[in-house]
Amino acid sequence: MRISKKHEERKNEILDTSEMLFATKGYVKTTVNDILQLIGIAKGTFYYYFQSKEEVMNEIVMRFIGIGVGAAKAIAQDPNLNAQEKIFQIIMPKNEATTQKKHILEQLHQVNNAEMHQKSLVETILQLTPIIVEIVEQGIKEGSFKTPYPREVVEFLLVSSQFLFDVGLFQWQPQEIFQKAKAFEYILETMLGTEKGSFSYIPRLYEKMLEAQQ
Repeated sequence: MRISKKHEERKNEILDTSEMLFATKGYVKTTVNDILQLIGIAKGTFYYYFQSKEEVMNEIVMRFIGIGVGAAKAIAQDPNLNAQEKIFQIIMPKNEATTQKKHILEQLHQVNNAEMHQKSLVETILQLTPIIVEIVEQGIKEGSFKTPYPREVVEFLLVSSQFLFDVGLFQWQPQEIFQKAKAFEYILETMLGTEKGSFSYIPRLYEKMLEAQQ
């Protein structure tokens, strides 16, 4: 007997199953039929919710962005943290990306759809900007940051970091990535007008990431 599920429950089931398949089997090798068979639904049910496999991938990526933005909001609203601590926790979250999430983002670069990739970058920047601006303004009040252009500084920093550190766009060598991380530390401290060494943990973070990949 076919089990009837509520709209959002069925939609999330399709997304969760597709996410698992994309991460384990790969986006390109996963077919709509693979998704249908694993869930046990008809093709018409799938197309009731999504027009294509590409649309499913797009929503999965947007869901990841939403989770990251939600975590950043929670940090920004924590009254027990100063601005420096909030920036630290957002840049170096306690719950790092899961293996499955990393696989999904790797698959995103194999979709051969620049529009989808661009949309994910733009959405990340648009949603994170007001959150980080609020933190920078807090830092200005606390005296740890000094900049007359908090919003513009945040926009430039997010755009440059999202673009330059995107491993799917550039095939940087480990030493190049580390050098850019050190430069990013310098740029952050200069543009935010904070003390030298305030963001020294950034190159250390990338150094650990590179060591883990070797």
